[in-house]
Amino acid sequence: MFSIKTVFLFIFLQSAAFAQFGFDQEILIVNSFLSFEKVHPKSELKAAIKVDISGEWHINSNKPNEDFLIPTVLEITSDLNIEVGSIQYPSAKNLNFSFSDNPVSVFDGDILIGAKLLIPADAEEGKYNIIFTLNYQACNDVSCLPPNIIKDTLEVEVVNLQTQIVEVNSEIFSQLDLAYYSSDTGGDEKSIAGRLEESGLLLSIILVFIGGLALNLTPCVYPLIPITIGYFGGQSEGSTGKLFLLGILYVLGMALTYSVIGVITALSGAVFGALLQNPLVIIAIAAVFVVLSLSMFGFYEFKLPDSLVMKAGGARSGVFGAFFMGLTLGIVAAPCIGPFVVGLLTYVAAKADVFYGFIMFFFLAVGLGTPYLFLALFSGKIKSLPRAGLWMEGVKHIFGFILLGMALYFLLPLLPKEASSFTLPVFMVITAIYLFFFDKTGNEVKGFKIFKFAFSILLISIASYFLYPGEENSPDWQKYSDRVYDEALENRSKIIIDFYADWCIPCKELDALTFSDERVIAQSKEFVNIKVDMTKTMSDETERIRNKFNIVGMPTVLIIDSNGAEIHRLTGFVNADEFLKLMQSTK
Repeated sequence: MFSIKTVFLFIFLQSAAFAQFGFDQEILIVNSFLSFEKVHPKSELKAAIKVDISGEWHINSNKPNEDFLIPTVLEITSDLNIEVGSIQYPSAKNLNFSFSDNPVSVFDGDILIGAKLLIPADAEEGKYNIIFTLNYQACNDVSCLPPNIIKDTLEVEVVNLQTQIVEVNSEIFSQLDLAYYSSDTGGDEKSIAGRLEESGLLLSIILVFIGGLALNLTPCVYPLIPITIGYFGGQSEGSTGKLFLLGILYVLGMALTYSVIGVITALSGAVFGALLQNPLVIIAIAAVFVVLSLSMFGFYEFKLPDSLVMKAGGARSGVFGAFFMGLTLGIVAAPCIGPFVVGLLTYVAAKADVFYGFIMFFFLAVGLGTPYLFLALFSGKIKSLPRAGLWMEGVKHIFGFILLGMALYFLLPLLPKEASSFTLPVFMVITAIYLFFFDKTGNEVKGFKIFKFAFSILLISIASYFLYPGEENSPDWQKYSDRVYDEALENRSKIIIDFYADWCIPCKELDALTFSDERVIAQSKEFVNIKVDMTKTMSDETERIRNKFNIVGMPTVLIIDSNGAEIHRLTGFVNADEFLKLMQSTK
């Protein structure tokens, strides 16, 4: 027995068939676009198909709400064996028709359909066709045409890694929310960006907050611990409320620094930590540390103007200082590049949304700074310890020297290579001698005097270790040049490229712990080993190299096989065992 819906459907399809006779109007006009005309193996490519639908017609959406209606489906094929990622269809309209109990979801007017394509790692150089096939059914208010297909073909060229590629059709792809998720990082960036895209804003904030907490496990945030203890240890008389306020301002200052980085990334996709290559910025940061250290030596104390103190009910010193301290120390942790941060950078840069970049990096910093809020509460209680006296001033002097050491550390990239290697060790020796022989503050407390002696010996021991001219063990690195890189590719050599910067602490950790390993050195003889100095990130040459290899932050280490394909991209510290396995797996 026929239902009413079935009868309407029969009449509807019959009218569709009759509508075909004598019909020569062009219902759809289709144009396809690619984001690159040339691509590298194992890279990503955006695709878009622009569909102009004639005024009185519409086509069913990709989800038309009725099983008997033909959905619009985009298929992408190629002899390149590309992998098609998620396809992004436009928002649909819901229209009511007599043949359906439910509103029908349709597209009309001009629409854009987007997709992400992955070029295979083993793609050979040459030109390939990419075929776009749009399956659709067109209808007007009274009838539907039979299902139809329309095709368009574009050509893309696969080139070797040293060939520059240029993005095209940006005006088209700016209308689509298609982010590049580099597969060169072993999937980390893709998973992070994919999770953010699939999550709402609230879930994304929670995810980046957890990522910020995880950054505390990276080595380049370690300097924040003694600085935080030293600063807050002298900022309150044990008032928990006061310490909590200072800690909040400290974290907010750090969050503001990261938020600015997020905004810059959203606007330009710049390298994380790139500010640290500008001499004026470096000098300014070092000056802040010097100014902060002077407060530890008793030259002054951060405080609000007296008039504001009275209005605030007696608010005491440290409010501006805590916030300013957080602003500066956010940059200390900025070079902590790991897969999570690289994934977030890539996603924010691709979205080019300033507000989104601000929010994501703000909560990343809140996650990073949350443990330091509790550290501030704990360290500030130092003054409430029993028998507080001049020995507490001695503690502040020690932390004052730590701040001076941080200032000197940031200035190292501006010094000649010959001087930078021994500047910090010499400073440590001078500090140790001064603390033990000349700074008598707190020596009346026997326990503190013993601590100062042990601390001084530790400084001298560390300085001696760095000053001792030991044998440097490392692979046979060559300085990057296009000639060196091109020759390695032409000779079908396996290649390791290490992108580093003088301000990057994980880079130094890689040199000291991973690249110095005898097994890694022995295995590296099978590779052409290239070092790329990215310290001066804003120079034209460094920027060219950054764009050529799609470098987001430091450290980045590329492992390229004998076919010139990028097999591994490391964005952060890995130990010698892990790195050795990656080298041995590269053919």
